Amino acid sequence: MKIHPLITTTEELADLCTRLAKSDFIAVDTEFMRENTYYPLLCLVQIGNEEEAAAIDPLAAGIDLTPLLELLTNNEEVLKVFHAGGQDVEIVYNLTGRTPHPIFDTQIAMMAVSQSEQIGYANLVESWLGKTIDKGARFTDWSRRPLTERQIEYAIGDVTYLARIFPKILKKLIKSERGEWLNAEMEKLADPANYANDLETAWHRIRAPSRNALVLGRLKALAAWRETEAQAKDIPRGRIMRDETLADLASHPPTKQDDLAKVRGLSQAWKENDIGKRLMRVLRDVEPLPADEMPDKPKRGAPLGKEGALVADLLKLLLKIRTREIDVAARLLTRSDELEALAAGVRKLPVLEGWRYEVFGRDALELVEGRLGFGVENGRLKMTRIDDAGETVASEDTESQAAE
Repeated sequence: MKIHPLITTTEELADLCTRLAKSDFIAVDTEFMRENTYYPLLCLVQIGNEEEAAAIDPLAAGIDLTPLLELLTNNEEVLKVFHAGGQDVEIVYNLTGRTPHPIFDTQIAMMAVSQSEQIGYANLVESWLGKTIDKGARFTDWSRRPLTERQIEYAIGDVTYLARIFPKILKKLIKSERGEWLNAEMEKLADPANYANDLETAWHRIRAPSRNALVLGRLKALAAWRETEAQAKDIPRGRIMRDETLADLASHPPTKQDDLAKVRGLSQAWKENDIGKRLMRVLRDVEPLPADEMPDKPKRGAPLGKEGALVADLLKLLLKIRTREIDVAARLLTRSDELEALAAGVRKLPVLEGWRYEVFGRDALELVEGRLGFGVENGRLKMTRIDDAGETVASEDTESQAAE
């Protein structure tokens, strides 16, 4: 594979992207810093196929990233391959308002061909290529220039290895006939709605202090205000105000600006500075949260009491057995809260639809409705199917030892 020198000009970038646009797929990775800014600061982009790879310096004077961004977001012929690519996709969205498409994430794909829930890149490389990655540059400050040869080599390795691993994973997916399982997961990853910063819903990420409509109205208004302030200053939202402080203000709003100095988490300066004045204006204009935006009442305790908790535990045991049988990550099939909802009687769930129903949901539903049971024979778990008359109709041996 040819490794190019660090790309620092638009002309070099355009030439590279013209060649890569003829590929079936490209491997993509980014290095960024987000500790001190609201938006992640893109510091390096690594991109390549099976024949060539390069690192691109977005901070180079005069460079225009348009050829790269067009390749990522406006070329449907080339598959974009990432590993744990959520933050990489977010950066592209912030720059363009679009996301890379079509997309493939090897971390997600590994859930369909193994029991790996969130396999890290180093473990992925070790597993597929038997190589150990030098992690010495992992915590580097990627915004500093010049970059060292070691840093660039480390960064490019993230796509050179990925370009070798992807065809192997794809081959295994095709052989297992599980590729269609991932279609919805990949589309979800590429959905622009996941990365849009909606001020109207910013309050959803904060733990609500109560279900009082006026308190929640304040929480919504304060959360939107904090986002606006953080964006304007390009600093992390927590630098404006922590979640706990914001929730406290929603529950116990001050009546005058001087009182802000008494709020835990705010400095004395808030009682007279401009940001404190803007905060007070927000609080004065608050309206109660509309009824159609009120959150659902939280469920308390087990959905069906103690019996419901036992049913949920049986469903989790069934999930553990099934994931071992077919070598798939449990997270790809369902989540614990979904199993608890199923035990509570909810039937409109992803696990009861499509391929998830065929692979696991049907058995889970039969277990809840009393048509599937567990037994132990010669130290091994058995699943027993029961007809409407209560008669055993089939018995399936599992690969799980009862003692496990």
